[in-house]
Amino acid sequence: MDRRNFIKSGSVLGGAIVMPPSLALADALLAPAEEPWFNRSMRWAQLAFVETDPKHYDPDFWLDYFKRVHADGVLLSAGGVVAFYPTDVPLHHRSDWLGSSDPVGYMVKGCRRMNMSVVLRTDPHATRQDMYDAHPDYISVTADGRKRRHWANPALWVTCAYGPYNFEFMTAVHKEIMERYTPDGIFSNRWSGHGICYCEHCVQNFRAAYGLDLPRSAEKLDPVYIKWQEWRTSRLKELWFLWDAEIRKKRAVARFIPNGFPDKLLTGKYADFFFADQQARTGVIPPWSNAMGAKELRAGLGMKSLVNIFSVGVEEEWRWKDSVQNDAEIRVWVAEGVANGMRLALSSSAPSFTTGDGCRR
Repeated sequence: MDRRNFIKSGSVLGGAIVMPPSLALADALLAPAEEPWFNRSMRWAQLAFVETDPKHYDPDFWLDYFKRVHADGVLLSAGGVVAFYPTDVPLHHRSDWLGSSDPVGYMVKGCRRMNMSVVLRTDPHATRQDMYDAHPDYISVTADGRKRRHWANPALWVTCAYGPYNFEFMTAVHKEIMERYTPDGIFSNRWSGHGICYCEHCVQNFRAAYGLDLPRSAEKLDPVYIKWQEWRTSRLKELWFLWDAEIRKKRAVARFIPNGFPDKLLTGKYADFFFADQQARTGVIPPWSNAMGAKELRAGLGMKSLVNIFSVGVEEEWRWKDSVQNDAEIRVWVAEGVANGMRLALSSSAPSFTTGDGCRR
C-alpha cells in the first residue's frame, strides 16, 4: 500500500486519532511545505539611498533594472540615520528631500508586483543634533569622556550600539517599518558599534556583568578587554534576538539579519539566512579573500542560504561610491564567491547618480 492510500483508508494518525478517508486530507499531509523566501531568492540587488535621492532618483528605472537583471530579491534603504519614508517615530530624521513622497512604499509595491523578496535596510550607527539634545546618553563616548563626532560627517554623532538607542529607539523604528510595509526581513548595516563605548549605560552594564571598569584600550591580551569582547557579543546577541522577536510578531516568516556578528559559530547557529557584506577588495588583498570569507561562514552556517553583497565601486581608503571598477576585477571577485556557494547581491549606492541608459555618471 502506498502512503496516499494508507492515509485515505482511515489509519490511526499520531498513534491515537482515527481519521475517515479523505483525499483532501491526504493531499494536505503529503504536500511539500512552501519553501521559505530566504531559500527561494537567488539573485539580489541592494539599493542604498543617500539623503538627496528621494527627490532626484528615478524609481521606475530601478524597478525596470531589477526586471532586466532577473533579480528576485531586493534590499532597500528604509531608516536609521535617515528615514526614507514618512516616519512617525519621534526624532527619526526624515530625509530633507522627502517632501510628501514615500520612496520605500513605492519601491516595495513595485518589487512585490514582480514577486520579489523584500528586505528593508536600516543603519543605526549615527544620529543628529536633535537626538543628542533630547537623549545625550544615546551618544557613544570616547575613553577621555568626549561625545563622539562622526568621522566623515561632523553634523552627525556616533550612537552607542549597546544601550537604549538601539534597544529602545531602533526597536520602535523596526516595529513601525514592519507595521507599514511587512517586508520579509530587516537588515541592519553598521549596527554593532565602533569599538569600546564609555557612555553611562556601558559603564553600568559592564560593571553589573563583571564587577569591573571598562578596559581603557583594545589590547587583545588584556584580560579585561577579553571580558569586554565577551560582554559585547552577549549584548549584541540580546539585541539581535530582541529585534528578531519584534519582527516576527508582525510576520512569522520574517527575520532580522545582522550585517556581521562577532562570533561566526553563533551566526551559523542562530541565522536562517545571512548576507556577507564583502563588497570588494582593497590594496593587495587577493581576490580569493572573498572565497575565504564564504568558507568561514559556511563552517557555521552549513548549507543555509548565504548571499554575497558586492559592489561595482572602488573600495579603497578614499573610496567614492559613484566609481566603477573594471569588468575583470568585478568578475574575479564575484566568481570566487559563487564558486564557494554564495548567491549574489549587487549593491548600488546613491541611485540618483545614473544616466538615462543606466550607466553610472
